[in-house]
Amino acid sequence: MITWPERLNVDRFLLRDRLDEGLGDATALLLDDCAVSYAEVDAAASTIGAMLGDLGVGPQDRALIVLPDGLAYVAALFGIFRLGGVAIMLNPGLTVEGMAAIIRTSRASATVVHADHLALYREAVRSGEWQPQELVVDDTVRLSGSDLATVDTAATDPALWLFSGGTTGSPKAVPQSHRSLANTTQLYGRGALGLKGDDVTIAVPKLYFGYATGSNLFFPFSVGASVVLFPGPPTPQAIVERIERHRATVLVTVPSAVNQMLSDPDVAAADLSSLRLATTAGEALLETLYHRWKDKFGVELLDGLGTAEMWHIFITNTLGEVRPGTLGRVVPGFEIKACDEDGLEVAAGEVGRLWVRGQSLGPGYWEDPGQTSEAFRGEWFVGGDLISIDDDGYVTHRGRADDAIKVKGKWFRPQEVESTLLDHEAVRECAVVAVNDSDGLAKPVAFVVAEEVDEQELIDWVLSHLEPYKHPRRVYFVERLPQTHLGKVDRSALKRMAV
Repeated sequence: MITWPERLNVDRFLLRDRLDEGLGDATALLLDDCAVSYAEVDAAASTIGAMLGDLGVGPQDRALIVLPDGLAYVAALFGIFRLGGVAIMLNPGLTVEGMAAIIRTSRASATVVHADHLALYREAVRSGEWQPQELVVDDTVRLSGSDLATVDTAATDPALWLFSGGTTGSPKAVPQSHRSLANTTQLYGRGALGLKGDDVTIAVPKLYFGYATGSNLFFPFSVGASVVLFPGPPTPQAIVERIERHRATVLVTVPSAVNQMLSDPDVAAADLSSLRLATTAGEALLETLYHRWKDKFGVELLDGLGTAEMWHIFITNTLGEVRPGTLGRVVPGFEIKACDEDGLEVAAGEVGRLWVRGQSLGPGYWEDPGQTSEAFRGEWFVGGDLISIDDDGYVTHRGRADDAIKVKGKWFRPQEVESTLLDHEAVRECAVVAVNDSDGLAKPVAFVVAEEVDEQELIDWVLSHLEPYKHPRRVYFVERLPQTHLGKVDRSALKRMAV
C-alpha cells in the first residue's frame, strides 16, 4: 500500500510535476491540426481556471464540463483541479432529460460548455431547474498569460464526480478524491500497464468516460507521454487513421469497438504495427472476440475490470500473462475476494459477489445513504459483479447479479449466448436479457444487429452450440443497441423494449 501525503492536488501530480521535471517542451497532446506541449497545456489550464475563478468557482465547488475532446477539455479539467474545485464530466451526446438529471444532481456552480453544445445544454438547464453560470468556449483557447497557483488541497478532498455505468438502472454519483486518482494512476497506469514517456495513447471512448479520462489522459500525463485526442466520432476508420499517423503505441478500447474494427473490411489493411498493447474494459470481452482480434492484428488485448466506485481498473491481464476469457489478476495494491450473500469468502473456482478494497475507494453515493450502506461496507466495495477466482488468482467474470438469467432452476450468463451469436457470420452486435413471460417466468431474448438472417436461423444456431435452456425465445432485430451515458449497452432499455 502506498503512503500518500496528507496534502495532494492531482493538478500538480499529473501535470505541473512534468514541468518541474523539465518536460515543458515535450508533446502532451496530438490534435488533428497541431501538437500541444505540456507547458502550453499548463498555460491553457491557468487561463480557463482563472475564468472559472472569476465566476466564483473555488475550493470544493463543482463545475461541469460539456466539451468535445481537445485542448479546451483538458485545460478545463486541470483548471478546475487547480482551483481546488470538483469536475463533473457530461457526455455531450446525452438526451436533454439525461443531461438535466445530472445538472440537477450536481448543483454545480458553473459549466464550461462548447458553443456547439450550448443549445442542448441550455434546454437541459431549463428542464432541470438548476442554473450554473456559463463559460462558453470554442475550439481554441486564447491564453491570458496568467499563471494560476494550484490550491493546496487535502488528499481526501473530492476532485472528480463519476457516475456508475447505469447498465441496469439509473446512474449514481460517486465523488472521487485526489488520492484516488493518484493511487490508480500509480498502481494501474504506471504499474500494471507500464506506461513510459515515449508512449503515445489513443482511445475509442471519449474523455467524459472515466475509463478514458484515466487511460488516455491521467496515466500518460503522469509519465510525460503523448495523448491523441480528436472531437469526432471514434469510428474504426477514424481510430486506425490516427494510429497510423501518430504511430500510437497504446490503444484504449471497449469490446463493442473491438467487434466493429473486426467487422470493418477497410480496417483489415490498416498498419497497427506501432501498437504494443491495447486495453479493453467497460463491458465483458467475449473470448471469441479476443482470439479474432489477436489473430487479425497480432496486438495483445488486455481485458480488465474497474468501477466508478473504485475510480478505475483494479483487475487486469498484463503483457506476457494474458489468460483469454478472464479479467486477469488483481492489480497489486488492491485486494479482492469472491463472497457469498452472507459475506463469507467462497472456495477457489466458485462463483461469488466481487468484494474489493484499496485506496481508490470512494466515500459512497452522493445523497443516497441507502445505496451507500448496501454497497460500501467499511473498507470494502460490494458491487453487482459475480466472479470466480482460480488457484492462480485469475478472475473470471460471471455476469452481474442483476442480469444473470435463471431458466428452469439453472443460472447462466447472457455473455455465453452473446458470444455464440457473434460467431454467426451475419451477426454484427448483440445483447441478451431476461424478460418475464405471461406466466411470470424469466426467459432469455436477444437483440441483434445483423444482415440477411432470420429469427429462427439464429435460434437454431444457439440450440446447436449451447444447452437448450439457454437459447433465446425471441430474437429482435434492431439498427443499433441502446447505450447508457457511458456508451455501454443499456440492458434496462432492452428489457423495456422487449416488454
